[in-house]
Amino acid sequence: MNTTIRFTETQRFTQWWLWLLLIGLSAVIISAMIYQITYEQPVGDNPMSDSGLIISSVIILLLNVIFFIFKLETHIDKEGIHIRFFPFHMKFRTYKWVDMSECYLRQYSPISEFGGWGIKGWPSNMAFNVSGNQGIQITFKEGKKLLIGTNSVQLTDDALKLFFLNNK
Repeated sequence: MNTTIRFTETQRFTQWWLWLLLIGLSAVIISAMIYQITYEQPVGDNPMSDSGLIISSVIILLLNVIFFIFKLETHIDKEGIHIRFFPFHMKFRTYKWVDMSECYLRQYSPISEFGGWGIKGWPSNMAFNVSGNQGIQITFKEGKKLLIGTNSVQLTDDALKLFFLNNK
């Protein structure tokens, strides 16, 4: 990826309901742990052990950190489209224009088409997305498909088609 970048975008998980769920769950588990360990009073009718509460608290805090560091980076240049879904991809993956038969923007339904956000689908029809319902749809010459989520208002279908047609 040593050519001039024409478009770049970094996306993170910013869904309010996801963060409400993660932070709410963290608050419940951590407060139960503190209450049970500090006051030596079991929480609930079938209380978890102190070590179970500590392990659960650590796991939920790690989950919060993981979702905080997740990011989908997209770069477009004359070679192709480069993506990195950190921390799953340490290096950028390059999808070259010459390997594509189609490339365009489209709206999609993350839940009904791919089962949600993240790295989804099968090798023949994959998606990398973290939010929203707009993406770069790529069809490769061998028939495989890839959808890369984007929230950018700067990237238009016309601009993407120009990248695609001028660099094939």
